[in-house]
Amino acid sequence: MNDEHGKPFDTTQPVNYAVSNIISSIVYGSRFEYTDPQFTEMVDRANENVRVGGSTSMMLYNIFPWLGPFLKNKKIIIHNILQNRQQMMNLINGLLDTLNPHDRRGFVDSFLIRKQSEEKSGKKDSYFHQDNLIMSVTNLFVAGTDTTGTTLRWGLMLMAKYPHIQDRVQEEIDRVIGGRQPVVEDRKKLPYTDAVIHETQRLANIVPLSLPHVTTCDVTFNGYFIKKGTTVIPLLMSVLKDPSEWEKPNSFYPEHFLDEKGQFVKRDAFMPFSAGRRVCLGESLARMELFLFFTSLLQSYRFTTPPGVSGDELDLKGVVGITLNPSPHKLCAIRRS
Repeated sequence: MNDEHGKPFDTTQPVNYAVSNIISSIVYGSRFEYTDPQFTEMVDRANENVRVGGSTSMMLYNIFPWLGPFLKNKKIIIHNILQNRQQMMNLINGLLDTLNPHDRRGFVDSFLIRKQSEEKSGKKDSYFHQDNLIMSVTNLFVAGTDTTGTTLRWGLMLMAKYPHIQDRVQEEIDRVIGGRQPVVEDRKKLPYTDAVIHETQRLANIVPLSLPHVTTCDVTFNGYFIKKGTTVIPLLMSVLKDPSEWEKPNSFYPEHFLDEKGQFVKRDAFMPFSAGRRVCLGESLARMELFLFFTSLLQSYRFTTPPGVSGDELDLKGVVGITLNPSPHKLCAIRRS
């Protein structure tokens, strides 16, 4: 954001590249340069698939699969998947060539070592095979980049839209942290900042339908019989914006997460990561990333609307994809002294 020199810019790429590099270091054991076209193209293609995957034409395709050959968006998704798969194979093969069982650099190394050990022992029906590795890496990248990146972008947009809330966040950060780098342990000492991050997740509601789940046994729920193997789509939005749970369900109101003394309060109805045994695998990582990125950015920059654009023009409707992204907008990041 230093490169922008306070000029209006679209937050999508810088935020997504930064977040994706965290997943890269976990999966591959190393980060990419932000100028590396292999990396930027891979992230851009994954983001395009998330956006296009929730389009009207793809919803129609899910109902009428025979439409597939006629849909431009389906061709885009298939092309992007094949391109990204090829790049992942190249990266995985590079790691395979330099694999050391005594030095696991990341997820891929651990998977490959287990795969080799099961092949050596002659185990049948192993889960550790090439297709599962590719799908696991793909899922980690898509889930670990788009959701956190999208939430951060909502957070920065909301700070520009509500400068009085940004003032309070920055006052708290300056008072508690000062100029040093924020660390995870600071969260407990920054109740207002933490409340703002939680309220961003609640209001932005980036995965309103959660992800499809399947019942593992016959179940009766609220008088309805649901057969084993039925696909269930839980509507997280019904909880995150439930008027009986939230004082101002459709407004940005960090006080939802603060008590009368200004201390942070956990809320049972806060479940952007879903719930139960299939709760989001990356919840703890996402919570840590959101806190460190948001706090560091607000410590260093003041986020404003571009000259001539009022906060009212930043709308909260969002753009529907597989996740709910902020409507297209630009922000200015002014370096704080």
